Amino acid sequence: MSGWIRPVRRGWVVLGAVPGPDVDEFAEPEQITAALAAPGGADGTLLAVQHPHRTPAAIADGLGLTAALPIARAALAHLREHHYRPVSDVVAPYRVDGPDGSALGLLCVVDPAAIGTDGLTRVRHTEEVYPDVVAERAAMLAALGCATSAAMLMPVSGGERLTALVSAAIAELGAPSVSTVDSRRRRHELWVLGKGERQDELLALAQEHPLLVADGNHRVAAAAVAGQGSLLALVTAGPDLRIGPIHRVLTGTGLDLAEMGRRWRAAGLGVRPSEDRTAPSWPGEVVVLSGDSALRVTLPSAGAPAADPEIDHSVVEQVMIRRALGVDPEGPSLRPLLPGVPVPADRDAVLLLAPVPFSALLAVHESGRRMPRKATYFTPKPRSGLLLADS
Repeated sequence: MSGWIRPVRRGWVVLGAVPGPDVDEFAEPEQITAALAAPGGADGTLLAVQHPHRTPAAIADGLGLTAALPIARAALAHLREHHYRPVSDVVAPYRVDGPDGSALGLLCVVDPAAIGTDGLTRVRHTEEVYPDVVAERAAMLAALGCATSAAMLMPVSGGERLTALVSAAIAELGAPSVSTVDSRRRRHELWVLGKGERQDELLALAQEHPLLVADGNHRVAAAAVAGQGSLLALVTAGPDLRIGPIHRVLTGTGLDLAEMGRRWRAAGLGVRPSEDRTAPSWPGEVVVLSGDSALRVTLPSAGAPAADPEIDHSVVEQVMIRRALGVDPEGPSLRPLLPGVPVPADRDAVLLLAPVPFSALLAVHESGRRMPRKATYFTPKPRSGLLLADS
């Protein structure tokens, strides 16, 4: 079947476990470098494919990304030869269940630059992106010609029909081709479905509506920049997708918590000490931690520059950080803090934010805007490396 969503023309399905560290567990360059330096971390592993310039060999030789690409190619060739089996013209019904939600969907190839009859892209970004990260990933994708991780995309409507059809296909296919449990106790199962009526039905339904990027805004942008028209993606509507918080860390500001609080009060924000050090469960407040002290900051509900309705991250970056503290939110002093990632030892403060409500995400999308970078943490995500796809 032709269209802007299509089968994996040439791919590879893992045999057993993906070798090496779980690439999905690392968010910061320092973590990646440490994992690659551990015994076996860089020896023909998926982590070495995705981050060749952070391997011990590349660091010892002073290699940047471009110069380290031969390391990635060699690691990928080793993986495909010894740990994968080839497939062609397939889609992959996929199921993941864990403590942080469940999803049924379809792994397939999506054209990230496809344009609909309304003149808009069929794949809609939900967040802004870091240009340097996009450039790095686009260079990797173009050089390797193979996608090793999938973005997660959600239909803007009609998703329950896709969920039902994927469930029916899984029932027909029987035992999964791949079944594995990750370090966060999520079970990932993948089935391989070749050409035929059922594959055509799934692809037709997957491309019936525009798709929002739930996870992988940088992957989507990189695939578009690479110009191959090929994005490996899990198209899913749940049934139990969840949005977790992505917090913020301030470093290198030279400010202590007392001075931050003074400046926030001067900017008109409500600030009070807090015994409760847990993150807020609903938008409108931020809990700020520094050492043994904590402040609870009430955010303005309207009138903040560049603030989207109910998107606390915009208010935090533009009002609390830029206006009140005089810190550039796009500079090195403000970092995202993802769930499960250790807090940096050199932090000045940690800003705990509430999860973005799904209704707010849809409202931003419908208004034609994007949320700030690293604002939503959708779970559960597809596991990298179970299916590789030529790009």
